Amino acid sequence: MNKKDIAHFRRQLKLNNDLLTIKEIFNVYIMKESSEIYHQESMPFDLLEEEQKELFMANFKKVLSGQLDQKLFELKFNREIENSSQLILHQGLLSSDTEEWKAQMLLLVEKMLEDKQYEMDIVVTFIRGEYMRPKKLQSEETDEHERDTVFAHNFILCSINKTQDPKNELMFDYVEKEFKYNVVVDPIINLKAPTSGFLFPCFTDNTSDVNHVLYSAGKAYELDYHFIEEVLNAEDTMTAQEDKIVFEEIVKKVAGDQINTATLSNVYEEIHRVVEENEEEEPPTLDYRDVENVLKISGVEHVEREEVESAFETVIDDKAYELKASNVLPKYNSKSIKIKTKVAEIKVSPQDLKYVRQVQVDGKLCLMIEVEENTVIEGFEMIPEAMYVNDQED
Repeated sequence: MNKKDIAHFRRQLKLNNDLLTIKEIFNVYIMKESSEIYHQESMPFDLLEEEQKELFMANFKKVLSGQLDQKLFELKFNREIENSSQLILHQGLLSSDTEEWKAQMLLLVEKMLEDKQYEMDIVVTFIRGEYMRPKKLQSEETDEHERDTVFAHNFILCSINKTQDPKNELMFDYVEKEFKYNVVVDPIINLKAPTSGFLFPCFTDNTSDVNHVLYSAGKAYELDYHFIEEVLNAEDTMTAQEDKIVFEEIVKKVAGDQINTATLSNVYEEIHRVVEENEEEEPPTLDYRDVENVLKISGVEHVEREEVESAFETVIDDKAYELKASNVLPKYNSKSIKIKTKVAEIKVSPQDLKYVRQVQVDGKLCLMIEVEENTVIEGFEMIPEAMYVNDQED
């Protein structure tokens, strides 16, 4: 799923929407001490009170919020696993019987409880429903309405939420006219911050992809590998942060630890071009051949394909690995690059990095920034100063 597919599905998570129907909701309460199911409850979603529906809708949107490869990850199922979760989810997706669907979801819960001790009680919520996606119109001049042709997809969405202890508070009783200490023992389910979740299957344009699942982490870059491997039975994945580190290490192996800002700016510009040219297609990737081309075009000297291939094998232990281009590129149009010095911290965008230079003036390292107009500091316009050199150079 790309960000547009996710955004479209997420926008449908609202009440009274004819493009999305939630048929059933299934809640499972798990005790932390025993790691056992304490209670389970299933009902048609429409039987919930409106306030409850709103709470769950907001919760489901939280599950599907965040950036790809940072908080959301499209994972491929590991087909070599016996009794795989892909099969369990697929059977649950196709089942028309509520009891059969619940039985399949409980198999997933059992996997969650295997070799896992939770810090607090948790609630696992499953919903299943139907998602309608209108066909894309080929031309704005056509008379066909976008709702005339829709693609229907069944789906299962899971949200995992922690419980928290209620607060004991002082209350005032209007009838008895007295202050009372209110003690609440019922735990509160924190639906505002799901710790994990997933959507099955993935959707790409108008196609359901049952070979992949969209996993949601509780926080960016904080993946639950036990959940990914043992519960979802999915293959391990790299975060955007890890991809970026791998790319930087590969470039260092090939170009060395030192690089000037002009060359680095060229590298980012070339990768940005690749991303822009493939925006409407699958997210572009960079293998060792692509990295070789990027470095050569950017002005890095003496780049050999064998050297780049060897760098991939050394850093990631896989010369066939493909980096996602968008992961290795800092946000291109925002000040995403930080330059830290002893006296100042400067932020620039990748597209403006070419205006920054590190130079030597009179034997001292200086950071030079090309500007188009006089700089203003605390309301004062700075006077341009001529570059100076030492007496011997004079």
